[in-house]
Amino acid sequence: QVQLVESGGGLVQAGGSLRLSCEASGSRPRKYASGWFRQGPGKEREFVAAISWSGDTTIYADAVRGRFIISRDDAKNTVYLQMNSLKLGDTAVYYCAADPGLVAAARDSDDYEYWGQGTQVTVSS
Repeated sequence: QVQLVESGGGLVQAGGSLRLSCEASGSRPRKYASGWFRQGPGKEREFVAAISWSGDTTIYADAVRGRFIISRDDAKNTVYLQMNSLKLGDTAVYYCAADPGLVAAARDSDDYEYWGQGTQVTVSS
């Protein structure tokens, strides 16, 4: 079993920055391919960013490429999402996801077995 706990969400003005963290714990090996997804008000959950098991490959949704950076610190069992130049449209609940059997960075939420509880990010004007 794997538990994922997100933190770092909050209220920020447009143009500001936030860094989300996702710490993994549990009995399984703690290095996973991981992803971030989000669900805005009245919207379906969508892919944001993902990082491969090795950390060598990262992929991003078009809406966040150039503004968000996904990274990992395996010593801390943590994946980060640095969010810069935040826009009103980035307001959403952000979820991290991981899968011990996944090697590549993946966009499809079905590829991930484990999910965090979500953290709210609200961008104000």
